[in-house]
Amino acid sequence: MLLNDYLDKKFPNLKLSPPLFYNWEIGIRFELGTEMESGNDDEDRSYIQGVYTRAITLFKSLHSQGEEIYIVVDVNDFGDQRSFKHKAGVFSKYVHEKFVLYALKHAEIPYVFPEENEEGKYKTHRFILKCITSDMKYIPLLKAICNQDLGIQPSIIHRVYFLNIKRETIFHVYDDRGCDLLATTPDSIREIYNKYNDWILDYDRDQINKVFK
Repeated sequence: MLLNDYLDKKFPNLKLSPPLFYNWEIGIRFELGTEMESGNDDEDRSYIQGVYTRAITLFKSLHSQGEEIYIVVDVNDFGDQRSFKHKAGVFSKYVHEKFVLYALKHAEIPYVFPEENEEGKYKTHRFILKCITSDMKYIPLLKAICNQDLGIQPSIIHRVYFLNIKRETIFHVYDDRGCDLLATTPDSIREIYNKYNDWILDYDRDQINKVFK
């Protein structure tokens, strides 16, 4: 099944773009980074290690090693870059075996933030890889996503979505502050809701509680 067919069937009318949590009625928004005092190296290290721990823990709770997943990477094109073929490198660093990349697909789609594209010059390049969880070096991949606004390398500035085909979930770490988890039914992520309830972003807690109660 192709990605678009899967989304149309399981997540009809979902706009796969940030803020993902507000684009679908069943979901959880988790806080990854907790407040810290800036300027202290030890506190900085403690902060980012806490971010990594939460992101990796949630990912492992959602994706078993042998499960089929889609990994979707959206790359902005503002008309000032020559080619996007090299963007496959986003994947190549994070797969155990290069042959997995034979399944990599590319599509050019309308810019995912149309309100910022009044002149129609921008577009989005969407890279899609269907694989199994164990094909990916997902721990360094997640860390690189979390690093994007922290001045830490390696980092990935592109939007990365993980879709679990069997569990019918979408997981998106938007940066070190937090991540979104979407599902087709509340029951499919109720265990995650209960187990990691303390990590739920308080700002959206009331809305999230209504879904599960």
